[in-house]
Amino acid sequence: METFTALKLVHGVSTLLLFVSAIVLLVWVVRRWRAGDKDLSGGVVRRPWGFVWALMGLCLLVLPVSGWFLVHLAGWPLSQLWLLAGSSLYLLGGLSWLWLVVRLNRLRLGRVAKHPRFTWVLVVFCAICFIAIAGLMGAKPV
Repeated sequence: METFTALKLVHGVSTLLLFVSAIVLLVWVVRRWRAGDKDLSGGVVRRPWGFVWALMGLCLLVLPVSGWFLVHLAGWPLSQLWLLAGSSLYLLGGLSWLWLVVRLNRLRLGRVAKHPRFTWVLVVFCAICFIAIAGLMGAKPV
């Protein structure tokens, strides 16, 4: 298999796994919330769901590496606006995802957060960042 095609496949599968993992977690949280469990602090990061969080983390580590190699093999300059915007959004989204995981782990351990609604703000911000990145990469002007 050609290197460019293999990298494109790895990049696409990583993106798909990231979004599917996020959607699975969202559906599970909404189901528990509708069932009457208003305190979702412990269930989101318990051991069975740790695999999903680890899979998301692995995808978040693979995406910039495979993306850089794809850009390098395609011969695109890194100074293009859509690449710079995507990289900046990725950095912000990745850091906010990490902050979200740390925050949920603290809730799992029983430490009450000062502003519990801020967790939802982080979730929405991460989702907006990664959807915007997908839009930028899908509608690239090259």
